Amino acid sequence: MKFLEDLNLAQIEAVKAVNGPVIIIAGAGSGKTRVLTYRIAYLMECGVPPYQIMALTFTNKAANEMKNRIVKLKGGEAGSLWMGTFHSMFARILRKECVHLKYSPSFTIYDSDDSLSTVKKVMAKLNLPAQQFNPAAIRSRMSNAKNQYLSPAKYAELARDLFDEKTALVYEEYQKTLEQSNAMDFDDLLIKPIELFEKKKTILQKYQDRFKFILVDEFQDTNRAQYKVIQQLGSKYRNISVVGDDAQSIYSFRGADIRNILDFQKDFSDCRLFRLEQNYRSTKSIISVADQLIRFNKEQLKKNLWTDNPPGEPVTIIRCADDQEEGSRIVRAIQKESRHRKLDLKDFAVLYRTNAQSRTLEDAFRKNAIPYEIIGGTRFYERKEIKDVLAYLRLLVNSTDEVSLMRIINYPARGIGDVTIERVKKFSDKNSVSFFDSLKRIGEIPDLTERAKSNLVQFRILIEKYQSLRPQMTFSELARSLVDELGILSIFKEERTAESMGRWENVQELLSAISEFSHEKPDASLESFLEEVALVSDIDSWEGEQNSVTLMTLHASKGLEFPVVFIAGLEEGLLPFYSSTLESSDVDEERRLFYVGITRAMEKLYITYTNLRYRFGDIVYPSESRFLSELGTENIERAVRTIAKQPSDALLFEADKIKKVSRQRIKQKVKEGSEYFSDAMPDYENESQEHFEVKRGIVVSHELFGRGRVMEVTGRGDAQKAVVLFEEYGRKNLVVKYAKLSPG
Repeated sequence: MKFLEDLNLAQIEAVKAVNGPVIIIAGAGSGKTRVLTYRIAYLMECGVPPYQIMALTFTNKAANEMKNRIVKLKGGEAGSLWMGTFHSMFARILRKECVHLKYSPSFTIYDSDDSLSTVKKVMAKLNLPAQQFNPAAIRSRMSNAKNQYLSPAKYAELARDLFDEKTALVYEEYQKTLEQSNAMDFDDLLIKPIELFEKKKTILQKYQDRFKFILVDEFQDTNRAQYKVIQQLGSKYRNISVVGDDAQSIYSFRGADIRNILDFQKDFSDCRLFRLEQNYRSTKSIISVADQLIRFNKEQLKKNLWTDNPPGEPVTIIRCADDQEEGSRIVRAIQKESRHRKLDLKDFAVLYRTNAQSRTLEDAFRKNAIPYEIIGGTRFYERKEIKDVLAYLRLLVNSTDEVSLMRIINYPARGIGDVTIERVKKFSDKNSVSFFDSLKRIGEIPDLTERAKSNLVQFRILIEKYQSLRPQMTFSELARSLVDELGILSIFKEERTAESMGRWENVQELLSAISEFSHEKPDASLESFLEEVALVSDIDSWEGEQNSVTLMTLHASKGLEFPVVFIAGLEEGLLPFYSSTLESSDVDEERRLFYVGITRAMEKLYITYTNLRYRFGDIVYPSESRFLSELGTENIERAVRTIAKQPSDALLFEADKIKKVSRQRIKQKVKEGSEYFSDAMPDYENESQEHFEVKRGIVVSHELFGRGRVMEVTGRGDAQKAVVLFEEYGRKNLVVKYAKLSPG
């Protein structure tokens, strides 16, 4: 038992509670993995055969790490442990017992692409048009239903709309098709064991006797189906121990149900609860700020995170002018911290809420020749949805670009199949003309159906239309119009999945990048933008270079740690990320996500937000996140912003330049005898103006500044203020009562 000397008192108590249900609430950085590992070793030390222990995790990496640690503690006997992911462990059981479910042991496991293909096949059989009922959206709803352990019949009972009703029909037929194909999808690996145990009680008892001790890691990430199968297996001996942290439950979009951990004590009233509250990762300042934040969540299992680590430096909050300055400030801070702390670049991480945010951050790192690596995603311009839109734009510039043409000729789907493409290709090769030029001679191509000809002509007309519009529109307007006509954004929205919404955000961010490029460079063109993007894509991703800054989403950062962490974009709408339907529970999860980000930092934490950001192709003026005020003031420092000329100066309407132009305009108006300056001090008390409601988004006119759009309105009555972005003079803060605004 000497290995127990490595643990603190709270950890030892949790490890030695062998019999009965146990819940271990493990705060961030409190040694959760160590406790779980040592608990298994302790069970074996107490005489429990390793084959009677099942340990469930969420990643193979975590399972392998724990198993290796146990082997070091207990030797080769640990090899017979059943340790792995939920899906891998229950797939092993199904291979042995699936004959009772009318499957053969050689059943195929379908991945997401196979599953989607099956959905499309079923929809065709049911005569459900894909244009009206998005197959990916149907597949997503079916997956959510399985995660909640809802059968097709039960899902049909709970249907709220026509789409749900059609999904129920597809769901039922889909399951029949899988059975006929001797196949299971990923979700079935959790659903089928439940069905098996309910149908065959003798088999359930067999595995209850086999696995007398069940341990679950990251319990806050389990869905209802996972919890159900755990309850089934553990109901006889009740030796279920779960380890997790409700404050780190951030995967509801994947079906994770925080009720599992919050209600565990209700479901197992005799369970013992242990709290691991000592953090070994972060400084006192970081822990204090994290603890202050999470206290605002309504539903939680109380704990007081603390540490014996040094106090460390306060958390630094940086207010930036825009997202480009945000990237520059982060780069400068990394350069400073690297010198100050003698750190390598691999010791830094930049976290953000959405993948789309990486674009301006990547720009900043690239411009400063700082190597970086994106975890949990590809580089912005290498993402599929981005490359698809860029392929259209490249084709507008160069219609002989066959690689781009082949990429998008049938995207979005327009009924142009491989056989049709091959016939056109043969014609173009035979006649030594480009593929696109062949489309202008469609009548000469043999063996094409009338439908194929029509689809090819429509595609050619679309490309030629936007080629002809190029001289008439800015390339920013051209890109936006093209994306709108293609309907790409609508397709992503209809899918209603986390992945599709991420793609929607990325395409919007691309449009923002085009708008910024157009705005910043007077001589900008579509060709120059595509050239810059091509250079970005061609730059080597520092392959083989381990010393690089890590960029990733907050979701991807869970379980990791870095000496210095930056969390970017602490703005309403980004973090918390929300829509008009944001609910209290959603805000709580967003707060937990921020908490996860904070607790990744070991020595120093920076938090940034902007006054101006390009989003969805437009300039927006976000307000700072509500979460910043929840951090309190202790252990917080607000960095003083020094106005410097950044690449984003054109966006911000540089202050000195505006003042100079403004003074010149004012002098000119005085010379012309402008009534606006007829008095040294206007008589505001006696002035009257036609009243109209100043609202965000409307276009207004000002006597001096001209036309502008209202970006923000605050206050009311005499104290009402408006932020107006004027076409010539940029952003102005005005008191509405005295501004003499009129409808624009």
